Amino acid sequence: MADEAQDTSKMQIFRHKDASGLMEAKCMTVEPFTPAQREGMDKVVAAGFMEGDEVKVLCDIPGFSLTHVWFKPGYPLPLHSHDVDCLYYIIAGEIRLGTEVLAERDSFFIPAGVPYAYKPGPEGVELLEIRNRGRFNFINMAKGTAFWDKAAESVAEHRENWKTAERPKLNA
Repeated sequence: MADEAQDTSKMQIFRHKDASGLMEAKCMTVEPFTPAQREGMDKVVAAGFMEGDEVKVLCDIPGFSLTHVWFKPGYPLPLHSHDVDCLYYIIAGEIRLGTEVLAERDSFFIPAGVPYAYKPGPEGVELLEIRNRGRFNFINMAKGTAFWDKAAESVAEHRENWKTAERPKLNA
């Protein structure tokens, strides 16, 4: 999508049906994992991790990107950071961010370089990620095996339900 949307001098329309997946869009680079992180990631992928999300890059133009994310219930997001500022807007569902529960129509800002993680609520979460650059990195900060063991358990517990999961409902 980035190659198609470089001219910012005129109006453009971006459709979800035409959006690429996050890794297909090649807008995120993943910093090298430690051996423990690689082993942990391999474990959660084998348990079905890839079935717990849908991430589409809706718009990637110079100085701006917009990504649509659906994390299903129980999806384990490791502590991580990016090298770009991120603004998040929750469309439906909820998350737990530290001690805060954020829900539909709430938003939060994470400056570049600040580590964070959040947990999707019981119905999952659908949100928008707005960034001030189209290219960014992902630095995994989950240390040791504790996170990965718990993440693999969560994936195994939710995997069957993920196959038929529906997006969280919008409140009236």
